[in-house]
This record gives sequence, C-alpha cells and structure tokens, in this order.
Amino acid sequence: MLRALIFDFDGLIVDTETSAIDAWACLHEEDNVPFRRAHMHAIIGHADTPHDPWIHYAADVSRAALETRYRRAAREMTLAAPVLPGVRKLIDTARAAGLRLAVASNSSHAHVDHHLAHRGLLALFDHVACRDDVAHGKPEPDVYLAALRGLGVDASETIAFEDSVPGHEAAYRAGLRVVVAPNPSTAHFKFPHAAWQVPSLADVSLPALQARFA
Repeated sequence: MLRALIFDFDGLIVDTETSAIDAWACLHEEDNVPFRRAHMHAIIGHADTPHDPWIHYAADVSRAALETRYRRAAREMTLAAPVLPGVRKLIDTARAAGLRLAVASNSSHAHVDHHLAHRGLLALFDHVACRDDVAHGKPEPDVYLAALRGLGVDASETIAFEDSVPGHEAAYRAGLRVVVAPNPSTAHFKFPHAAWQVPSLADVSLPALQARFA
C-alpha cells in the first residue's frame, strides 16, 4: 500500500543546481576566465565533497570577493527559478488522496525551507528533513531515514523522487523505491538503482505510481 512520497529538493522541485552552475559560469564569463561545467557537474547531489570553483582564476584573486559575487548571482537566479513541471500537480494529487509528504534534502533548512516557502510549497509537506538534521549527507541514507521517521511510515510504503546519483543511492540504501527525474545538469549520468526513470515529474501521475508499485 502506498502511503507516502518523499521528494528531494535541489534539482527536483526547483532546479537550483543548474542555477548554481549558471551563476559560476556567469562570473567566469564576466571575468574572461575559462569555465569547465563538467567540473561542477561532478559535485551535484553531494553535501561534503571538497571542490574549488575558482580553480582557473589566478592565485592572487580574492576568493572572498568571488564568493560574495557568486552568492548574489546564485540567489537571484535561484529565486527566479520556477517549480519544475509536474511537481505541484503530483503534490496536490497526493495530498488529496491522503498520502503523507516529505522532503529529504542534502541542503540546509535555511536554504530548503526558504525556497519552499517562497514558492508556497512549504506548508504542503508534513515533514522536511535536511542535511543539518543528520550525521551524514547523501549518498548515505540518513536523511531519508529521518524523513521516514518524521512521517511515521515504512520504506515499503513510500516512494522517493530524486534527480542525482548520490541522492538516488541514498534513497535506495534507505530501502525506498526510487523514481528518478534528471535535470539538465544530471541527465547525462546513469542511475543503476532507479525503479523508474522519467524525463520529468510531468510524466508521473499517482495512478501510474500505484499501478507500477502496487
């Protein structure tokens, strides 16, 4: 019996991941510095992976100044990014059917709660579990296990939705069946643990989920 749905946030509900990469790319273009988009694709979905987005800048350039410019650009792009296709309809349909809903994110509450509220989505979820709630981020299963506890449901009664490789691995390791809907920044990856992969959540309906995972 299907009782709950758990959604990733970044890249699945809102494509903040492409916004973040676009912000990095924008600064590099403004400064006429080469930018390797693939270098940034490699960190998508990870919470604790060390990386230097300014690796192609000269050593004497202020990293602090670059970070200030980056945060401003990324914030503007992320606030303007729309809810991705199919997300709101699936949430509304699931709520109307009495399913419980949660978010399981590798980002902080400050980020996730703010952006959900900005789009009128925060109150639609029964529980939000974030990286700052658990000891280990994705691909460890901790944040999904926290979401399951928060909902009071079993993994066998729940479907997870993800867009990234570490995210879908985390859900799988938590015992969940995982529907993967990649975004433009993750579409080139392979998802070996996906129970179902779709172009977007616009291709997912509650009856289709119930039929596929009954």
